[in-house]
Amino acid sequence: MRFHNTLTRTTEEFKPLVPGEVSLYTCGPTVYDFAHIGNIRAFLFDDTLRRTLATEYEVKHVMNITDVGHLVNDDDDTGEDKFEKGAKRENLSVWDVAARYTDSFKADMAAMNVLPPNAYKDDEAGDTYARATHFIDTQVEMVKLLLERGHAYLTEQAIYFDVTSLSSYGELSGQELGDKVAAVRDEVISDPDKRHPFDFAVWFFTVGHYADHVMHWPSPWGEGFPGWHLECSAIIHATLGDPIDVHTGGVDHIGTHHPNEMAQTEAAFGHPLARVWMHNEFILVNGTKMSKSKGNYYTLADLVNKGFHPLSYRLLCLQAHYRSELNFSLESLESAQKTLLNLYAWADLRHQGNLSEIQLAPANITEFIERVKTALADDLATPAALAEVFKYTLELAPGMRYDDEDADNVLTELDNLLGLQLNGRPDIDDGAKAIIAERQTARDARDYARSDVLRAKLQRQGLDVDDTPNGPRWRRTKLI
Repeated sequence: MRFHNTLTRTTEEFKPLVPGEVSLYTCGPTVYDFAHIGNIRAFLFDDTLRRTLATEYEVKHVMNITDVGHLVNDDDDTGEDKFEKGAKRENLSVWDVAARYTDSFKADMAAMNVLPPNAYKDDEAGDTYARATHFIDTQVEMVKLLLERGHAYLTEQAIYFDVTSLSSYGELSGQELGDKVAAVRDEVISDPDKRHPFDFAVWFFTVGHYADHVMHWPSPWGEGFPGWHLECSAIIHATLGDPIDVHTGGVDHIGTHHPNEMAQTEAAFGHPLARVWMHNEFILVNGTKMSKSKGNYYTLADLVNKGFHPLSYRLLCLQAHYRSELNFSLESLESAQKTLLNLYAWADLRHQGNLSEIQLAPANITEFIERVKTALADDLATPAALAEVFKYTLELAPGMRYDDEDADNVLTELDNLLGLQLNGRPDIDDGAKAIIAERQTARDARDYARSDVLRAKLQRQGLDVDDTPNGPRWRRTKLI
């Protein structure tokens, strides 16, 4: 396998730290609002990476849920707390906001067929996501280490990481600390005792602007709450141990969040946080980054309400390489949905038992699946992997057949790699099958009026029926 490592700026052969095993950490959502589809692209990238790694390794995967400490201005840890902002917007408590949007995120991931993390179990929450609020003690212990080792300092307002104390700070972005220019904004709430404009908070005290902060915990230095960057370093240390093999996130994390994570771990524990760093590009709308602040975003629910199936968006993302910007439009999503319908129409034959009609190229199924795996192993070349699938399903070779066991295998293999649910989603329920049988009985009796009524009923369920010499064959006209 070969992946592009942001840290080395090269695409390099992947070798895990422990043979046969991969430790993977993926930056999760800040649950103060619905995730938009630009956010979701990152989690689809993570899922594709995990599925690809799983073809050769046992993957230990952890994802965080940010439910505390994320302020509006990501780059300099200033401004309003995102959870308090959400609480004001919805007239809820900050805790209820976090719970509501955690549930929403998990529902979105299930709809997108994204595998949940598997290397940590939260018994309190009953799932496998690592919530920042459940690792407060770990974060406090990490701050202690940073202070003891001279990498952090206290002011009346916060405890800051001293970026000048670590010579490697900023190596991920490739930008020298001296070359960075701090943005100056009138609304920034400054701390006059902060030594360097890029020092970042690892612990805020409930004083001044944050005196009434609802989320706070005791610490040896006073009541407060952790900075956003601290949680990932602490969660990784507590769950996977460090260093880990792979850390992922969006390209917007390359400049600040990930360098801060790296610095904390290296300073506290004396070794790197991760060996390979991978980042996905943005979703654009009319050439502009999709974001809540610009108001140019869609949620998954927005797409579903417009008649799109969630997996159509998954396929759209797979059609672009994760390191390429993807310009989103409803027209491109419509095209992806039609393509997905074509794939389901092909898979539908398997579910109808019409194996004699399935013609496939190439004849050797094992070779086909290996081609798909090879494409994915080349830095997740999903467009190339899909090209193999389209060639296999659409360029039919007369006389080529496969048996029942092979049919199950090829669909299952594709689902494991691409997550499009070819071997499960296209099936129809017993009620629809009964309507098809009833319609055939009506046709046999030449009751064509009744047959047309039943056809219309099926069409309302997103199914159409073709009449062939070998009996009825159903296909999807829409995804429901």
